[in-house]
Amino acid sequence: MTLTRIADIQVHNLRYEVPGVGFSYGGGKLTGRVTSLLKVTTEGGTVGWGAAYSHPTLVRVIVETHLRPFLVGKDANDIVGLWQRMYRLTRWYGRKGVAMSALGAIDTALWDLKAKTMQEPLYRVLGGTRGRVPVYASALLWNDDLSELAAEAHRHIASGFRRVKMRLGRTEAYDIEAVRAVRAAIGPDNGLIVDASMRYDLDTAVRIGRILEELKVVWYEEPFEPEDIDSYTALRKQVKVPVAAGENDFGVQGFREMLRASALDIVQPDACRAGGVSEVLAIGRMAETFGAKVATHTWSDAVALLANAHVVSALPNGISVEMDRTGNPFIDELLVTPLRVEDGILILPDAPGLGVEINEATLSRLALPVADAVPDGAYSDMSFGSAYDFVMPPYHPEG
Repeated sequence: MTLTRIADIQVHNLRYEVPGVGFSYGGGKLTGRVTSLLKVTTEGGTVGWGAAYSHPTLVRVIVETHLRPFLVGKDANDIVGLWQRMYRLTRWYGRKGVAMSALGAIDTALWDLKAKTMQEPLYRVLGGTRGRVPVYASALLWNDDLSELAAEAHRHIASGFRRVKMRLGRTEAYDIEAVRAVRAAIGPDNGLIVDASMRYDLDTAVRIGRILEELKVVWYEEPFEPEDIDSYTALRKQVKVPVAAGENDFGVQGFREMLRASALDIVQPDACRAGGVSEVLAIGRMAETFGAKVATHTWSDAVALLANAHVVSALPNGISVEMDRTGNPFIDELLVTPLRVEDGILILPDAPGLGVEINEATLSRLALPVADAVPDGAYSDMSFGSAYDFVMPPYHPEG
């Protein structure tokens, strides 16, 4: 028996139903959350964890039905070789989307295993020396009462964050007044990030971007859909606030297109979407050659968040990670030892690997049974069931 050979790979699909009426933002009305955790076990009994954010049923099929037979018995330390093997196996139906997310979850688990074998935190294995990374509170969804929105922003600052991110894309009048309200609530010494949820056209984005400059916004996220590279490039020429995107892209090739077009100041890959730790590391290094910074996206679970944080900590151009503060149990309750934030800094675990110990009670409570389809609902980027075929009305500039 070779202790580092892969013995098994399991998918744990999780689902959480948002209580009450859910909340609204540029993606529509959210009623629940889903994520997929990957558990890779070696012949020696060591466990590595990864995460995928995509269609849960498809993640399970790709990992357990397609990829697992090719990986069991292979050396878990051959991370580069196994990534390339998985990519080639899925290329004919992958390259973007669920296939990249699924293989990326396995890749992250392999990095967790490798760092555990070396008895080092992952960021050190990746070449980093700082077990600390700036983090921002990601919340501030649409709210009819701007005083409530402002109070929420103040609570995030009071809880130890020094930057907050809010969602725009409702109407131009709302967006501008909401940004002013949150800026006033957090004061000039704390950072404000805005996410336009891919709802703007170029003229609107320029108009609002100039107001964001005045309000000292840290970065201007996803004003356009990821395919609209020309608008990103044009916007950067007309506003001074840094432009960011990447959560809806996959792999080095997607980010290379954006960087070659001079479309972004800040790239936002996500290990649980873009192809795992290996690919986020490669994207980050490529971004550095273009003079771009890295601020990873995370809107799913604590395993993904920590995977991203270890990479950002190891990158010289890594500037921040995202932490969902909407009451998501995949963030708040998944780990035995909760995530620790002090004065705007996420403290990375000193334990080997990712440093995660999964709370088995939470895993069991939120597990989606293997034989069950995803219940109908709106799960952030994914909707299931015709009753949730919600299409946002067009954005109303100056409305």
